[in-house]
Amino acid sequence: MPDNITTILGYTLAAFLAAAILIRIVDRYIHQALESLEIVGTQNRAALHAHAAQLVRGLTLLAYGVAGIASVSLALSRFGVNDRTWDPVEIAHWSETHGINLLIILAGAFIGVRAASLGIEHLQFKMARRHADGDLEWQRRAQTLSGVLTRLVTVTVAFVAILMVLRELSLDVMPILTGAGIAGLAIGFGAQGLVRDVISGFFMILEDQVRVGDLARINGITGGVEQINLRTIVLRDAEGAVHAFPNGTITALANLSKQYAFATVDIKVAFHENIDRALGTIREVGAAMERDPVWQSVVLEPLLVLGVESIGDADATIRMKFKTLPLNQGRVANELRKRVIGAFVGRGIKPYG
Repeated sequence: MPDNITTILGYTLAAFLAAAILIRIVDRYIHQALESLEIVGTQNRAALHAHAAQLVRGLTLLAYGVAGIASVSLALSRFGVNDRTWDPVEIAHWSETHGINLLIILAGAFIGVRAASLGIEHLQFKMARRHADGDLEWQRRAQTLSGVLTRLVTVTVAFVAILMVLRELSLDVMPILTGAGIAGLAIGFGAQGLVRDVISGFFMILEDQVRVGDLARINGITGGVEQINLRTIVLRDAEGAVHAFPNGTITALANLSKQYAFATVDIKVAFHENIDRALGTIREVGAAMERDPVWQSVVLEPLLVLGVESIGDADATIRMKFKTLPLNQGRVANELRKRVIGAFVGRGIKPYG
């Protein structure tokens, strides 16, 4: 008996020591691989390291779980507990076979999802880094694709893991698959709107019509795009309200931040003012903004003064616009209004109203 206890303790210690060494090696390899990557930005690096930490925790659970089950199995065999007519023995035998398989399936599913998330996260940063650092188009596109891929991988791995768990529990999965197929066919006929939403969302992502982070106008509502799914697109308007649009119901979509945008400003000038003098002042203000180091990286082209856009009862509306980088048209327009009003006041030109 003492020899058995000594042997069991020795093998148990060896098993857990081997698991600890293995985890240490894997952790070191993963961190070396992350350090060798050209990661842009501290936020991106922190996200990758967070996914790597989750992956290491899953591997740790799997390694120590296998070591623990192996130790219990060895202890039972050393003490001669081999009679399967006793219920605890049956439980132990089941744990040696199906129990360890269940542990491997669950831990493997968790590790698979974490590893896929880590790879997708790196792919997102790689796609964004392949283009210019200031190219927000590719950054937003990479963020949208990574979100869709992560959800797709998670659902797929979870579905396969559930089927494998049911098989380990001696449940026949074929009727479940057959029923799921029939139910899916029935849903396909009955929920045509759902199928339409998914197909519309697929082509919306494929054609790169809109991405997470864009400023868009959907069915007359303007806001920032927060989520893009195969079924819905989520928009947050200027008041903070969240709107969820099924993709199949979107009849009008305007992307206000793709490649470039226009900061358009209208200002009314009274009839008794010199319109040519007002137009000249506006052009000087635009040239000054172009030379300003704060704004020259945002403004893409010289100020375009369209002239008198409309005429009211006692005023003329002058329209001007700057071509800007995406998502900067609002602050450029505000700065342009402020400078034009300041220049008008300084020269004695009174805006109407």
